[in-house]
Amino acid sequence: MANFFLGFWNLENLFGPANHSPRPDWVKKDVKGDLKGWTTALYKAKLKQLAKVIAAMNEGGGPDILGVCEVEDEHVLKDLVAAIAPMLPDRKFATVFASDDRGSRGIDTAFIYDENQFTVDESLVFNHFVMRRTGTRDILQATFKQVASGKEIVVMANHWPSRFGGSAEDSAGFRATAGETLSYWHSRIFEAAPLKDRTPVVAFGDFNDDPWDRSVTVNALATRERGDVRRARSPRFYNLTWEYLITAAEDLNGKQRQIEGTLYYDNNGNLFDQILLNRPLLDANKDSGFKFVDRSAGLFAFPAMVSHKTGEGPRRFGLPKGNASKNVDKTGFSDHFPIVLKIKEV
Repeated sequence: MANFFLGFWNLENLFGPANHSPRPDWVKKDVKGDLKGWTTALYKAKLKQLAKVIAAMNEGGGPDILGVCEVEDEHVLKDLVAAIAPMLPDRKFATVFASDDRGSRGIDTAFIYDENQFTVDESLVFNHFVMRRTGTRDILQATFKQVASGKEIVVMANHWPSRFGGSAEDSAGFRATAGETLSYWHSRIFEAAPLKDRTPVVAFGDFNDDPWDRSVTVNALATRERGDVRRARSPRFYNLTWEYLITAAEDLNGKQRQIEGTLYYDNNGNLFDQILLNRPLLDANKDSGFKFVDRSAGLFAFPAMVSHKTGEGPRRFGLPKGNASKNVDKTGFSDHFPIVLKIKEV
């Protein structure tokens, strides 16, 4: 049976250029200062850098399904697909994008997927909003049907509220709400989907919390113990992130180093980018159609993506924030590493 490669990547404020015509007025006002000097040339340069990484995934074959976040709109997402296309001519990428412009600053979740491998029923695409006083983030849910076999898997791309503007404790309630939102819809999938409690679900994304934080363990019901997930009567997740707490990688200068996070802040690594699997992807029975390929999960990085500085992880491209010459590194990529896994048909 075939294997399929899935991933998720926070693209770090992938905005169109400063004169991006589809941009709503409220977003123009909100990001005007940040996008000063964000030229079409810089935008295209960033797209090219991101495309290099995506094309290098899966040993140069690219992903079958890729969740992303911090994408301004569907126009930008399609520009990214166009940048990837020459690098992966055998792929036929399509997009899943759902937003009603309630998201903060237009940074949305989305999917890129290969139409040669999967189809998506638009009636089974849902945007679950995590409401809070100062705005919202979203969880994008889509059901992917494998073209040849007809087997289905539900994938949920997450971008939980950030820690910006205060301590982690100050904003913890927002992420608790996000965790409850994810857990609620996971339960609803088990009630409403044709396979019910045999429906395979992957939930991944930027949770803005670590795998041991309560929003993940208590609210989202994600654990490091596979046995707990297999035995649980209620829908729970197994958190694959515990399997890549520390990753060995070669850095920009060709030296081996330990990466201790999917992103770094204030010289410390955080594991905000996580992969959660439900019971049908772990069980030995074959009713679910797909299973997780053991030891296939981890962060993805090739040397040019990894900073040689011990207090840093990913090499950022960045935004100009009014001064492109100082705040943009055109050889960088994003402030997050992608996370990846493989599933197989059974």
